Amino acid sequence: MPPPVDVLIVGSGLMGAAVARIVQEGSPGARIRMIDGGVPIGDAPGQHLHDLADEAVRRTYIEQASPGIQSLYLGAQVTPPVSGELRSVTPGMYHLSSFDEDAAEMPASAFAWNAGGMGVHWTAATPRPWGDEVFAFDGPDAWERDLRDAERLLGVHDAPFGITNVGARILDVLDGVFGAASAEGRRPRTMPMAVAPSVGGRLPRTGPNRILPRMSAPDDDDFALSTGTLAVALVHDGATVRGARVREVATGEEYEIEARTTVVAADPIRTPQLLFASGIRPPALGRYLNEHAFLTGQVIADLGRLDVALDEIPDPGPDEWVAGSYWLPHSGPAQPFHGQIMDRLYFDETGARLAYSVGLSLYVPTRLDPDNRLVFDETDRDVAGLPRITVRFAHSEADRALIEQAVSAQRAAGEALGDFRPERDSALLPAGSSLHFTGTARSGPTDDGTSVCDPVGRVWGFSNLYLAGGATVPTAVVGNSTLTGMVTAVRAGRAVVGGGARSRRAPVAVGQSNISR
Repeated sequence: MPPPVDVLIVGSGLMGAAVARIVQEGSPGARIRMIDGGVPIGDAPGQHLHDLADEAVRRTYIEQASPGIQSLYLGAQVTPPVSGELRSVTPGMYHLSSFDEDAAEMPASAFAWNAGGMGVHWTAATPRPWGDEVFAFDGPDAWERDLRDAERLLGVHDAPFGITNVGARILDVLDGVFGAASAEGRRPRTMPMAVAPSVGGRLPRTGPNRILPRMSAPDDDDFALSTGTLAVALVHDGATVRGARVREVATGEEYEIEARTTVVAADPIRTPQLLFASGIRPPALGRYLNEHAFLTGQVIADLGRLDVALDEIPDPGPDEWVAGSYWLPHSGPAQPFHGQIMDRLYFDETGARLAYSVGLSLYVPTRLDPDNRLVFDETDRDVAGLPRITVRFAHSEADRALIEQAVSAQRAAGEALGDFRPERDSALLPAGSSLHFTGTARSGPTDDGTSVCDPVGRVWGFSNLYLAGGATVPTAVVGNSTLTGMVTAVRAGRAVVGGGARSRRAPVAVGQSNISR
């Protein structure tokens, strides 16, 4: 058996890539192995699909993602049940129900079965968490420091699409509707995004291999990425994790990978599932499943009202599907909704311009409830051979009242922009549609039964097991959740190398590295 690696990372998405990069930078020479049950889409592991060299796959992604509705990454229909052996499953996005989970109460819930996870599919929107989204156990200085680190890792830019004349007019209209209720610094503006600005052509999105370029390089002594390698259980004695038992999806072979430190950065569904399968079952595991409600909408803009001619609107070209990306920040009770606003040009078959539309997606905060949860079966297994999941999720009366308030707010914005008819131009999407799940292995300041891990992601009762990503987010996130989740990866990575302000243990030498044992 090969010698133990210093750090085993389960999951090759954005969070796992960030942990690996922080460990590499903080402990040069540390031996890292990253595993993922899925295989790459295309020939570059962790490459965002928007930027693939394979034009057919890239165009399919753009067609599915262009409406701005995350669940449509899978196409408009629920993915059918996976049949046959897991090794025959094409990499991509799948609804939970397709893997034989009971997701009737969150029918649009889904996950990525591919190397790079959701990090190769996401829209790259990175609004700054604010207000109740900020973790309550943090001081403002520590939070701001870690948030800045998260933004650097993701490559966030405030306005990568720039702002057109018509975009400025849209913001004026939104400000007229929402500005008076906005908190200081929270008026409508451009959407921060993990997108690299460029002059003309394609604007690259941040995928995992942009955070960790070595994902696309050959394996070496310090880093190895194993795709098609599914973690089926963590090997531990109740206090120390020795590594993981894994299964090669292509062959069914099972073996153990030994590691001095293990980080699980799968996703908010499979991170708690793996812990449960491993017999690590703190009371909060799987509980506090949270997702904002998703009210989508679109209006064909009245350009006369905006004082803009259709032929004056810049064409983003074939490599981009939106002319601009704008943000309606939430501001607490006075303005509780997050808005993701994207505008598009429409053309006929000859290339002549037909219309200009404004997407009006509002995210509605929902309460934190321990009874909204993932329930894991003791005996039944899903398609991957892991404990079968039943999703328990419902909106409260207060949630439903806030959704109705959002319907009115969306209508006001739509009618200010053009001919907006809610019955035609708006829809409350099924639960799970945002894919912005959080809370199922939440962090907390004390081991009081309401959290699974401490503020740096270390699982209560374990010395060398860390979690990172949306599962550990303890707050009800109103906006897109990736940037908030990245804060947890920053903290877990720093804790692993022993350099974090919250680390409770001094680092010790491991070979040439400085990884905490």
